[in-house]
Amino acid sequence: MRRHAGPLALLRWGISLVLMLFVLLLVTFLIGKAAPIDPVLQVVGDRASPEAYQEARHRLGLDRPVYEQFARYVANAARGDLGRSTSTGRPVGEDLRQYFPATLELATLGIALGVLFGVPLGMLAAHQHNRWIDQLLRLVGLLGYSVPVFWLGLVGLLVFYAKLGWVGGPGRLDDIYQYTVDSWSNLVLVDTLRAGNAEAFRNGLSHLVLPAALLGYFSLAYISRMTRAFFLEELSKEYVLTARVKGASELRVLVRHVLPNVAAPLLTVIALSYAVLLEGAVLTETVFSWPGIGLYITNALFSADVSAVLGGTLLVGLCFVLLNTLTDVFGLLMDPRART
Repeated sequence: MRRHAGPLALLRWGISLVLMLFVLLLVTFLIGKAAPIDPVLQVVGDRASPEAYQEARHRLGLDRPVYEQFARYVANAARGDLGRSTSTGRPVGEDLRQYFPATLELATLGIALGVLFGVPLGMLAAHQHNRWIDQLLRLVGLLGYSVPVFWLGLVGLLVFYAKLGWVGGPGRLDDIYQYTVDSWSNLVLVDTLRAGNAEAFRNGLSHLVLPAALLGYFSLAYISRMTRAFFLEELSKEYVLTARVKGASELRVLVRHVLPNVAAPLLTVIALSYAVLLEGAVLTETVFSWPGIGLYITNALFSADVSAVLGGTLLVGLCFVLLNTLTDVFGLLMDPRART
């Protein structure tokens, strides 16, 4: 065994992270250059004089060579300066700090529900391979892929909010609590707990539970399917047969023997599912009027707000890169075979 494979792998992933971030910045920069929208006109307006136009173009650095513009873009992004949104009139970084926590809160609860139910259901489906319960669970997963998100969201609001009154409606808080809680972290549950406002916390949770359950169901469909596939592959191997011959129960075989061997690829699946939710489930956020990053980027697209679109895209790409890198690192630590 090469004992230094682990540190070398970590160094290699560190270099890969830097390269991926560089490529991400390059891609977003090129998208901005290729967009059929003149950023100068967005600043000065269509009726500006040629002198005002040239002055604004010089101030934005657009009269410099492309490589200098890219270097300036990278330097500004490193400082958190992503430009100014023409639709909100505020710095894009400020907008993202306001909108992204809403998506973070929603996606975190959604992936927690997906993992909590998806992994056990996938294990059960693998254990009951080709039996009726396996077919039923596969049908549940298939519905999670095929049923439109907006339809489920509207039905959920109609049944659980309008008819039964079990959950809160669109938005993150009722109007009565909207301006009574200080936005310290822009996470409703955290801010209401910090303020010691139990009523506002329960109200925020009632608004959060339905869209989070919807996202959790869709992540559950993917996680359970992949868990089933990983377990079926491992259950056919000799070490499982050996454990059964030694008298190990099926639960012990699944939890103590198979689960550790599929933990690394399963973690990758969970991380990618989480990254997709962090991207912003646009339809879910639209149906529930959830002020998250997906809704922010969508509104920016309709407003031709290039800076906001590029800033949101850069943030989403950064989430994917960081989660992918962290998954590789944890996979290396969890699976001894990766260090050989």
